[in-house]
Amino acid sequence: MLIYNVMARLLDYPDQELMENLPAVIEAINEDKEISTQEREDLLNLISWMNMHDLTGLQSMYVQTFDMVPEHDLHLTHHLFGDDRGRGPALIDLSEYYKESGLEVEGKEIPDFLPLILEYVSTLDDLQARVFLGDAAKVLKVISENLEKAESPYARILRIVENRGHLAQAA
Repeated sequence: MLIYNVMARLLDYPDQELMENLPAVIEAINEDKEISTQEREDLLNLISWMNMHDLTGLQSMYVQTFDMVPEHDLHLTHHLFGDDRGRGPALIDLSEYYKESGLEVEGKEIPDFLPLILEYVSTLDDLQARVFLGDAAKVLKVISENLEKAESPYARILRIVENRGHLAQAA
């Protein structure tokens, strides 16, 4: 589903390719009938904010937001286990799950990185995606609240992810 690909890209470290593709992303968001009005508004607001900054500034703000503040970390098991030894087996399980599902994790990113999770979720149908995200809803809520307290423009995107998971739990 498009919305998960879009959110994965917007929550990943910004690069020149992202900046060059933002007009196409805006067009895709506006054309997608599966995206609610509120979700569309939140996504477009983040993109508008991104467009107000140059790439170096965006990269600096991204690092300050997600890499320098542990409470904003996009590695979900960090919020469950911290540096506890239980984190390793959880990461291995998630990595194996991806392999069994046909997703090859490339690069140096560990499997609990939210943009990678969203990339995986984009391969599922809507109900499966929401159920998968529902399993992480509590962690997503914590990150969303932390980003909101910091008045981060990324907070609303985390809320979209969280809300989509909560809808599956309510069903």
